[in-house]
Amino acid sequence: MAIMAACIITAGLNTASASDEDISDLKKLISVNEDVRMNSQDLAFFLVTHNYSAFPKDGYVEIDMSGKIYKLVPNGDKPGLCDIVFQG
Repeated sequence: MAIMAACIITAGLNTASASDEDISDLKKLISVNEDVRMNSQDLAFFLVTHNYSAFPKDGYVEIDMSGKIYKLVPNGDKPGLCDIVFQG
């Protein structure tokens, strides 16, 4: 619960956004890091600290990149931190 609150507070205070970045920057960030224990709250916190507008949901994270919403699902033992699914 504290991690989610920190994500929301940090996202609100964070004036920088990922709008200048594209999906390839996000893919690089999640592919060079690994943590098999990372859940959706941890992933959202990690992404917010890297200037992404990320919000934990029920088992996944939503990111808004220039009006496009992406769903990121922590992937446990697979390489990288998560799988990216474009929502719209």
